[in-house]
Amino acid sequence: MGFVPSPHGSSPVTVPAAAGSAAGSSPAAGPKAAGPKAVDKETTAGVLFGIAAYGLWGLLPLYFFVLMPAGAVEIVANRVVWSLLFCALLITVTRAWSALARALRNRAVFGSLALAALLIAVNWLTYTYGVTTGQAVEASLGYFINPLVSVLLGVFVLKEKLRPLQWAAVGIGFVAVGVLTYSYGKLPWIALTLAFSFGLYGFVKKRVGPRVDAVTSLSVETMVLAPFAAATMIVLAVTGTDTLTTQGPGHFWLLVASGVITAVPLLFFGASARRLPMTTIGLLQYCAPVLQFILALVVFREAMTVERWIGFGVVWLALAVLTVDMLGAARRNSVAKRAKRGT
Repeated sequence: MGFVPSPHGSSPVTVPAAAGSAAGSSPAAGPKAAGPKAVDKETTAGVLFGIAAYGLWGLLPLYFFVLMPAGAVEIVANRVVWSLLFCALLITVTRAWSALARALRNRAVFGSLALAALLIAVNWLTYTYGVTTGQAVEASLGYFINPLVSVLLGVFVLKEKLRPLQWAAVGIGFVAVGVLTYSYGKLPWIALTLAFSFGLYGFVKKRVGPRVDAVTSLSVETMVLAPFAAATMIVLAVTGTDTLTTQGPGHFWLLVASGVITAVPLLFFGASARRLPMTTIGLLQYCAPVLQFILALVVFREAMTVERWIGFGVVWLALAVLTVDMLGAARRNSVAKRAKRGT
């Protein structure tokens, strides 16, 4: 498949031009000596970026917990506004204002990033609402389901043909949703909204990824959302329902820090997705929901009925089937590439 069953896209590992022909190296030996090392270095960096991104996302519920009594809308509004200021600082330090200007002038790039901004806003609001209202278990379920949603996007959007194991995983996933709907007494809308919003976000980001770097992409997304976020903060302040300035300096600075806490894992996410193949990204993505699930049970003490354990078990079975298929496909692709190079 060309579309990763994860919030990110899969992109082949690219080697910088300088790595393949270092200055002063001989034509015969240079590329062979430098190329593999450059690839290994990029892959290692991609794995570290991925672990950092998913690890921070997995621990995010703890941050929302210490922000109480702030609600989901106020938290997300602050995340957007302070992220924009943090991005402006990053762009200034890296002298990337020209890259930002090019992205804003390119209608295709700007349109894609505006759509990505809308999708991530829906995702943030839903996730924050889930965690702050005692539904962190269901929120973690959304990111467990996300790989299955990405497979469906490959079928319906990219018109891809699924392999037998992929079809099996999707079928098991539908059974899981049915079991969980029964156990919750309602459709698990938080989980489904998170899965589809982040799956679509990853799809859009993948399509625009080669034309814009991570900092510029995040900056445009926050610029699109910032006017709405700022207006929300003003309304909350005027109506006396905000907590930014009413819960003491500690709470104030924790909300301000949401800019860094939001931006950093997203930047790591973009850096990892550009460096790693589909298989590695697909495995790393499970780190976040596992951490979220553990926090929901151990720290927040959310209840898990027998029916919900069964539903989650079916989801994990679907993910196991999908992972086996993904590893098998990666192995076949690797063998085919080696055979091609040997001819």
